[in-house]
Amino acid sequence: MTVPRASGHPARPHRIAVLALERVLPMEAGMPFHILGQPQLPYELMLCGRTPGPVETHNGWPLTATHGLDTVRTADTVIVPAFRGFLQGAPHDAAAALRQAHHNGARIASICTGAFALASAGLLDGRRATTHWRHADDLARLYPKVEVDPDVLYVDTGNVLTSAGVASGIDLCLHLLRRDHGTAIANAIAREIVAAPHREGGQAQFIKRPPTPSNKSGLGATLEWALTHLDKPLTVADLAAHARLSTRTFARSFAAETGTTPMKWLNTARIDRARELLETTHATISHISQTCGLGTPANFRQHFRRTTGTTPSEYRQTFTTT
Repeated sequence: MTVPRASGHPARPHRIAVLALERVLPMEAGMPFHILGQPQLPYELMLCGRTPGPVETHNGWPLTATHGLDTVRTADTVIVPAFRGFLQGAPHDAAAALRQAHHNGARIASICTGAFALASAGLLDGRRATTHWRHADDLARLYPKVEVDPDVLYVDTGNVLTSAGVASGIDLCLHLLRRDHGTAIANAIAREIVAAPHREGGQAQFIKRPPTPSNKSGLGATLEWALTHLDKPLTVADLAAHARLSTRTFARSFAAETGTTPMKWLNTARIDRARELLETTHATISHISQTCGLGTPANFRQHFRRTTGTTPSEYRQTFTTT
């Protein structure tokens, strides 16, 4: 397939520095090159390390960075892929280079845990941002000035962008391309790499939340009972009666053991069961909504979209295994 050539004849290509920090994840480091490195596009991509030379990957073999931090400081766009050791943030010299690039007017973006590098450089302070859902709480805890949104695939705040876990880097790169050169070219590149041009929903649809706590000596038996009766209109009183506790004592014990309320837990359990049925069966939306105790199909769709960011039909199309 021929990808359309980007319009216009810039005086020089838009220079994109991909900053590979120590123990970089190779897949994320390669995404910008594979998507934005098409010869028809007016980009010049450069793999940068803290110094030119080998950079150890998370998989144990090295990548060769052809450029160092001087290139990061003068780039038009800087993309920071995921790297291990991210809880420590970026090394001081790399963080300083990111700040300088931002000061110079560069667009700064991160893939997955690369957000921790941007946060450690102070570039996410006062901004909405995302990262892999598994590490969103860490980002919020370590950098309280950042408004962390764990549910979206990427966040665009203008000249600073962050994306969620792993494959969300593809969504981010296509978004950058769409922003720079329009939908037609972005869609053509998406078809070339066999990716969705624009995915609906957020990473909430990928999060698995085990509904039963590991502490079997507490309320585990009651929660397991509830999971087999999701089609019934269960109340807090029903759960408390099964646990042979007063409603007030049950609510306190439940919060202490699960970190949430009984009704929030029930709703999550119902949605998780619905996701399982959407993935593994051809059951109708009406049947699933009744089986999971989510009421009418319209009520089911409303709850499902609120929790996952997508519709039951879109979720089934994405995740079905039958």
